[in-house]
Amino acid sequence: MREIIFTEHAPFPLGPYSQAVVVNGFLFASGQIAVNAINDGDGDIARQTDEVCRNIRAVLAAADLELTSVIKTTCFLAEMSDFAAFNAVYERYFAHKPARSCVAAKELPKSARVEIEVIALCV
Repeated sequence: MREIIFTEHAPFPLGPYSQAVVVNGFLFASGQIAVNAINDGDGDIARQTDEVCRNIRAVLAAADLELTSVIKTTCFLAEMSDFAAFNAVYERYFAHKPARSCVAAKELPKSARVEIEVIALCV
């Protein structure tokens, strides 16, 4: 059984995909970017990371989950020079230290500086 997760409290998908899908006890969330900050012309990595994490929290809440349910994140940075500033915000949201990959991406949607996708355990 598969359940599509959608909330109006996070950006609408920019293409033919879901904000998240729950299958076999796991939530797989599509990558989130900071649409509001980008639309405001704000390229600050801290502000974008904060918005992305709040978007993730909203998607998880739509599935009755919390950030502590996250067991894996995949993080994409447009500039690895943002790594320390990104981590400073990220660790406030993911203090429980899920597994993580963090890679540089040549380009992200809408010229975002950061995108994060998550996998959460539904218990």
